[in-house]
Amino acid sequence: MDTLAKPRTPPLQTKLPAVGTTIFTVMSALATQHNAVNLGQGFPDFACDPALVDAVSNAMREGLNQYPPMTGVPALREAVAAKIAALYGYSYDATSEITITAGATQAIITAILAVVRPGDEVIVLEPCYDSYVPNIELAGGTVVRVPLTPGTFRPDMGLIAAALTPRTRAILVNTPHNPSATIWTDAEMRALQDLLAPTDVLLISDEVYEHMVYDGAAHASASRYPGLAARAFVVSSFGKTFHVTGWKVGTVAAPAALSAEFRKVHQFNVFTVNTPVQHGLARYLAKPAPYLELPAFYQAKRDLFRAGLQRTRFRILNSAGSYFQCVDISGLAVPERNLPEADFCQWLTREIGVAAIPLSAFYGNGFDQKVIRFCFAKQDATLRGALERLARL
Repeated sequence: MDTLAKPRTPPLQTKLPAVGTTIFTVMSALATQHNAVNLGQGFPDFACDPALVDAVSNAMREGLNQYPPMTGVPALREAVAAKIAALYGYSYDATSEITITAGATQAIITAILAVVRPGDEVIVLEPCYDSYVPNIELAGGTVVRVPLTPGTFRPDMGLIAAALTPRTRAILVNTPHNPSATIWTDAEMRALQDLLAPTDVLLISDEVYEHMVYDGAAHASASRYPGLAARAFVVSSFGKTFHVTGWKVGTVAAPAALSAEFRKVHQFNVFTVNTPVQHGLARYLAKPAPYLELPAFYQAKRDLFRAGLQRTRFRILNSAGSYFQCVDISGLAVPERNLPEADFCQWLTREIGVAAIPLSAFYGNGFDQKVIRFCFAKQDATLRGALERLARL
């Protein structure tokens, strides 16, 4: 054997041939390279409540640093069940129906792996969060893409009904919606409940922005609707709610039979979740003010950002929930408005100094409607700095 020969890596066939570097990675790197204000990737640039950090630190000092129960610390599961009951009127059993996860992304793939088998169809409503489709493909399922109405991003129940077949295993719904910042209405959730009632289709309800709903509207959680709650995995995120996205802690609420299948997968892909963080969150949830006050907190940022955008020629789309703001670029007085969305966002980052995300990145076919997405989960000073640069448009 030639000892100087480089060892050969065995070839393999990728499970995700369409997946490459995400647009979020590309735009964040470009923002860093050009010292741009990064309003692309969706995370805050401000600190969380020091009381939450103290609660986690105290749990560490108390020695709560070993494996917790696989399903989550009991006190945290009880606090989550109590919060859902208080907000949405549905009672989950904390022992058998609430599971603590390593963030919402892990919760979603775990739910999909638990219930989707090769040949099953799963409906996704586009534009959609970028993990949904790869998750379904990893489970061997078939992705069925149904567009939300262009311009308004409202669900079309006729199109959803037409997509249902005997092979449909689940549908993914996201409200408040990333990237469009729309929210589902009570009437739309009731229509979905009626549509699914005669079927065995499961619902995966991505509600990570549940506490970011504005102008006095109520979040239409699947937990509010018994017919949906009975077939749903309801996903939420402490990271989004408490400005600690890097902690990667989320929750799944689901009927006991669904939770049992979910936990079979959960125990083998992460087993369990950071112990002191769970104890800290359980203690912090004793006071509901931080999440009850979140709509007003983020609405103020949304309004500040929208007021500044009025000084530009962007057409400002509605932002009813989440911490995103979409704009139509077609009315700008720059030639670059005619570029594809992705190219425009790169130009905006390089030449104007503000990073955004093209909505085409959330469509499987790259549908380009001249709309881009900003994130306003930033310090007011960050938003004002970005707006000063965008005022050139």
